[in-house]
Amino acid sequence: MRVTLLGTGDTTGTPTPGCDCDTCEAARERGVERTRFAVHVASDDGEDALLLDFSPDFRSQFLREDVTLPDAGVVSHIHFDHLDGLGNAYRLFDDLPVYAADETDPVTGESVAATVRRRYDYLDNVAAVPVAPLEPFAAAGFEVTLVPVDHPPLLCYGVVVERDGSKLALSGDTTYDVPQASLDAMRDPDLLLADGIVPAHLADYHPEGGRHPDADGVPRTFGTKHMTREGALALGDDLDATATRVVHVSHFYPADEAFDDDLAVDGESFDL
Repeated sequence: MRVTLLGTGDTTGTPTPGCDCDTCEAARERGVERTRFAVHVASDDGEDALLLDFSPDFRSQFLREDVTLPDAGVVSHIHFDHLDGLGNAYRLFDDLPVYAADETDPVTGESVAATVRRRYDYLDNVAAVPVAPLEPFAAAGFEVTLVPVDHPPLLCYGVVVERDGSKLALSGDTTYDVPQASLDAMRDPDLLLADGIVPAHLADYHPEGGRHPDADGVPRTFGTKHMTREGALALGDDLDATATRVVHVSHFYPADEAFDDDLAVDGESFDL
């Protein structure tokens, strides 16, 4: 499998429009971006392609990376930065199956799949396909599993993609408190893409502070919805990942840390 990171940022991206912080300025100087989140997965022969989440930056990401349009997509949850790029399907596809969880969210009263169907009912070429979490399914020639994670108040899922003995795991937007059944499904990936929105030393800036400390008291969760960088890397260790890249990175990282080697930027690719 060839994995291309189309978008590695949080909901505002880096650089953030209108922001002149040191990190955004450094990103401009380096000529790098972290746009809203999406991952492209292709078969070794390039014949099959799968898109994990639909970034609002869909058009620019596909033009920039020159990757093939997907044969199918997966939606992890219904937040803007992971779903609203699906509108780009207009006139681009004959048929696009989009797989999403079938569990009813008590907050919204509908599943992720039902939300996809309702929001994009004007797209005749998009078919929302409900799937059960923790049950593998076939999509575009890949074996895919949605794994429940912890991103309150909404239901959210990580994703496992396997093909020809290679395994990609995506944490989804989550705290460090990933359910055990999901950890079991994610274990031993060749590559883990893990949500690490800020470094742990910024946890004090969140109203809820940091949570899920390690043995040294370092918080692995920032507030209530995301992991810290330290949490993301710890998850990689927990899962025995061959490689871990920290994604969903915000511009709140200090400039002297924001481009460290373990933090992904758009355009990175991996052959698994």
